[in-house]
Amino acid sequence: MATVNVPYNKSHLEFHIDDNRLRAVIEERSRGYDPGKTGEELVREALEAPTGTKKLRELAAGARHITVITSDHTRAVPSRITLPMLLEEIRSGNPGADITILIATGLHRPTTDEELRLMFGDEVVDNEKIVINRAFEPGDFVFLGKLPSGADLAVNRYAVDCDLLVAEGLIEPHFFAGFSGGSKSILPGICSAETVNENHSYRALSNPRASTGVIEKNPVREDIEAAGRMAGLAFILNVVLSGDRRIIGAFAGHREKAHLEGVKFLRSLSECGTVEGDIIVTSNGGFPLDQNLYQSAKGASTAETCAADGAVIILCASCCDGIGGENFAELMASGSADEIDALLRAVPPKNTRSESWNAQIFSRILKKHRLILVSDLDPVEVRKFNMIPASSPDEALGTAYSLKGENTRVVVIPDGVAALVTKERHSQ
Repeated sequence: MATVNVPYNKSHLEFHIDDNRLRAVIEERSRGYDPGKTGEELVREALEAPTGTKKLRELAAGARHITVITSDHTRAVPSRITLPMLLEEIRSGNPGADITILIATGLHRPTTDEELRLMFGDEVVDNEKIVINRAFEPGDFVFLGKLPSGADLAVNRYAVDCDLLVAEGLIEPHFFAGFSGGSKSILPGICSAETVNENHSYRALSNPRASTGVIEKNPVREDIEAAGRMAGLAFILNVVLSGDRRIIGAFAGHREKAHLEGVKFLRSLSECGTVEGDIIVTSNGGFPLDQNLYQSAKGASTAETCAADGAVIILCASCCDGIGGENFAELMASGSADEIDALLRAVPPKNTRSESWNAQIFSRILKKHRLILVSDLDPVEVRKFNMIPASSPDEALGTAYSLKGENTRVVVIPDGVAALVTKERHSQ
């Protein structure tokens, strides 16, 4: 009997699986990776030797208004370490700079004061100017032109009305943008709802290149890179984290060149081979990414890559903050998976409804597979979403075995966000 730990909220769940059923445990290789330096040392080195740009302190010299974009409460960016170092670097080149910290919420709810303090610490919250992006407030945005997809690019005015635009972020696999990080701080991070919606349209996400690990010819990523150029994103600091949330890589400089360096490093640790199974067990990486069902489409899409025809997926996500959005919840409860997919397919890109993309991902998966959700949600609510609720790993496995029979191949992907599992290799 094998015991496999799967991240869940701020702890983990234990799955006990018969050895003769367990076909593979697919894990990325970052947890045991030792860069030989502390996270602070890695960040300092990246800032001292940026890729494709001058040092940040040199860029900051003479800039009167500087905006620093950072992630919101749904991302594990280690801002308690990175943000003070960015601010220090800016002020070493320009002590009198007027700095605004802009929280890239995308379409998420606003980050609370308590969450800001957990993310940044009291000193930053009490002494810095912090602005939270509000995607549904049209007056907060400035139109900058058309993206490659034809979508209008409207960016938060704090990113436009500044002399230097900087962003920090996290690089990890992303289920339709290829990877997070880089100019993703701009789109969707600080764009209007209309811009985000069209970038995330059904048509864009249906493109086979809009998938995990794919950058080249990915229509979603092409818009993202164009948004970074058009917004004038001048400098990024992106980090790569281990499975236990240590900084193991830091990449600074040009928005695309530094990002690609980070992607190359991440690939070396996270790319995993595909192993097909009848039951796929995975998670959304624990807190903060598993705090709602909306975000948890990421882990489900990773499980999909290893799922045999008619396989059962067990998705572990605490959903401690609920469903994740009214539009998403309404769409997920609006009918069968086929009906949801047909409804979304009929919507023109410019009329894309907020939060519909993760409903699209879930409906695509649910058309082919049964999905058992281990969460803190009300079981009645889970069933409305065409999913099977389970309160424990044992209950989830018991249900899966009853659906798939005795001769079952089980594959476990403990962290469905960190593992880069693709059915085919794509060029960069």
